[in-house]
Amino acid sequence: MRFLLDAEQRAFADSLDAMLTAADTPATVRQWSRGEHASGRALWSRIAEAGVFALAVPEAYEGLGPRPVELAVAFVELGRHAVPGPLVETVTAAVLLGGLENPGPAKRLLPALVAGEAMATLAWEAPYALDGDAATTRLALTPDDLRLSPGHGPVRPSLDPARRLTPLEPGGELLSPHPPTAQALALARLTTAAQALGVGLALLGQTVGHVRRRTQFGVPIGSFQAVKHRLADAKIALEFARPLVLGAALTLAPADVAAAKVAACEAAYATARTALQLHGAIGYTAEFDLSLWLTKARALRTAWGSPDICRAEVLLSGGDRRW
Repeated sequence: MRFLLDAEQRAFADSLDAMLTAADTPATVRQWSRGEHASGRALWSRIAEAGVFALAVPEAYEGLGPRPVELAVAFVELGRHAVPGPLVETVTAAVLLGGLENPGPAKRLLPALVAGEAMATLAWEAPYALDGDAATTRLALTPDDLRLSPGHGPVRPSLDPARRLTPLEPGGELLSPHPPTAQALALARLTTAAQALGVGLALLGQTVGHVRRRTQFGVPIGSFQAVKHRLADAKIALEFARPLVLGAALTLAPADVAAAKVAACEAAYATARTALQLHGAIGYTAEFDLSLWLTKARALRTAWGSPDICRAEVLLSGGDRRW
């Protein structure tokens, strides 16, 4: 089976790519890492104007969705440009809110998420949430209920400086005693996989450009066979992951999404290791923009389910995939 984007989806991806290229996202990422959110919020509003968050919200709440394929297309571009902020958490929160039996919280909270006037974060049965200091809607999901958290604690550092972790304050408004979580988790893993695919593609592109410019013994290092093999392996892994991500977007089956997340995140992580090695000493410096994608690839690998957890879900589904 072939998974190809139609003309409208390709145009959507191209428009996001052009908008984010002009936005100088590396500078925005570095400011976000320091807790300076002004430029990040401005970029967030432009992403919302492009309709990205509306793709996760039902039409009844001023959205366009759910449209998981278009969301996957969008998140590849968001990952390609290393856009900071609780992107996955916002669309996951939108799915959770849109699926509640009581429509009151959705009517109150979702239109602002669609318009980019608010951003959401989510602590999913865990003590920390991503960017709780920047989010205006903070959800805390436990095995017993879904609540709107009244605030957050101090910021904690993470592997990726742009992924700032904060504990959410307990208590708060009860939104649902038994929220539907299966579709929300599937979309969280799907958008994480798509974001990782975009990160991997960016790392590959930057590394190809570097080995064409960097010379040793009077020739570009990209002409060396060992370098070509490493880049070819990275390219193949990313291209094998792409149809899995798009296929999972079509089905949203838990096993398909888990398989896509493993493939995309492992491909991005392997590409990050290749990029780090082929950039040599400059690849290890935080001042070099490559580091913004390197740390994100590592963080996304374990976000919303580690490789072992996702592999186990594929195997327990009874499928014949081997990851």
